This record gives sequence, C-alpha cells and structure tokens, in this order.
Amino acid sequence: METREAVPGRSIGEWIAWVGLSLLAGVVGNALSGTAVRTWYPTLAEPWFAPPDWVFGPVWIALYVLMGTAAFLASRSGDDRTRAALAAFFVQLLLNAAWSGAFFGLRSPAFGLAVVVPLLVAVAATTGLFARIDRRAAALMVPYLLWTAFATALNYRFWVLN
Repeated sequence: METREAVPGRSIGEWIAWVGLSLLAGVVGNALSGTAVRTWYPTLAEPWFAPPDWVFGPVWIALYVLMGTAAFLASRSGDDRTRAALAAFFVQLLLNAAWSGAFFGLRSPAFGLAVVVPLLVAVAATTGLFARIDRRAAALMVPYLLWTAFATALNYRFWVLN
C-alpha cells in the first residue's frame, strides 16, 4: 500500500473536507426529518432498548468524525481500489441522510426499515472495501457499522410496535 506524500497544510484541509462532508450528511438528514423528531417521535411506543434521546447527538457527531477520518485515510491510499471504496462511502452517506427522511420525514418506521437495511449493507461493504486499502480506515468504520446494526434492530422494533 502506497500513500500520497504529505504537503504541509494539505492533509489537515483534506481531513476537514472529509469530516465536513460526513457531517453534512447529518445536516441533510436533520433537514429531511423536519419537526417529526420533536412532534411525532415522542408519540411512538419505544422498544425497551431505545437509548435516551440525549445520546443520539453526541453519538452521531462522533460517528461522523470517525467515518470522515476513515474516508480521509482511504482517500490517501495509492491503491487502485480506492475509487470503489469511496464510491461505496458516498452511497452509504446518501442512504444515511435518506433514512432520516424516510423514518422521520415520512413518519414511517416501515419506510425507515426499507432504507436502513440497505444502509447496513452499504456500511458493511464500505468497511470491507476500506479494509483492503487501509486497515485503520476500516477500524474507524466499525463503531458506525455496529451503531447501524443497532439502529436497524431499533427501527425494526419501532415498526413492530407502531
């Protein structure tokens, strides 16, 4: 595995761009959620394992920083497989934002489930592709993969209960 040579100041700028792009997915997802997080979500019957609402903000910020850092590391690899790995990363970012629109924006656990399952597959694929070019990048994706698996189970239970 070959990595690009660092240019002073360039590395930090690239890292900020990747983390910013990841955070942007959260901003878009939040916009697609509308007011449902405050108005509709509290009316739902919750699964017993649903975390308290205050957990979601800090967890998502940490996950976006980790996934942005993972994409940054993958993007710096000189490997021929980088393009495919980053394409998978973009797909999962789009699905990430789309899930908020499906679950909250449409107020539909069923549509949320229809998006979160492909999201889980996309995150797993991205993690696997990152592992082939930079193991550190893959390791940074593992918390997001685990959280997405948890979110899938949570979404399923919301669908069953509501």
